[in-house]
Amino acid sequence: MPDLPRGARLGVDVGKARIGLAASDPDGLIASPVETVPRVLKVPTSAEGGQTVTADVARIAAEATERFAAVVYVGLPRHLSGHEGAATADARGFAVRLAREIAPVPVHLVDERMTTVTAHAHLRAAGKKTAKHRPVIDQAAAVIILQHALDVERATAGRAGEHVEP
Repeated sequence: MPDLPRGARLGVDVGKARIGLAASDPDGLIASPVETVPRVLKVPTSAEGGQTVTADVARIAAEATERFAAVVYVGLPRHLSGHEGAATADARGFAVRLAREIAPVPVHLVDERMTTVTAHAHLRAAGKKTAKHRPVIDQAAAVIILQHALDVERATAGRAGEHVEP
């Protein structure tokens, strides 16, 4: 993949209560779960009127720095019809805040329809009980988002999804 710089990729599954985080190796071959980050829904503003960096964004930014991330992929939860709703707007807002914090590392939005359903199915197939899914379901969804993006990168020799302007 000569067109893409070497470096880990991060996958982010933004939820109302938790954010799943996944990462790839520096060559972008395989996605692995990293952690579940508690979501901060209320974004405080600074004395100057701008938004301050929340703990969730700061944690993901720290992971991007630690891993020398080449790109961060954030899941975009569209309806099955392809239309966008409140969750889509929330993910877009989160992606913009993250992009501002980690610039110049690019952030891309990738379609994540059915990732949580697929993650549940994979965990059930692995013998995990539904009650025990909650702590890892967001990570599993982030792995699916990231692995899809990695597959697109290999197929197209370019970044997956829609670039987010900081």
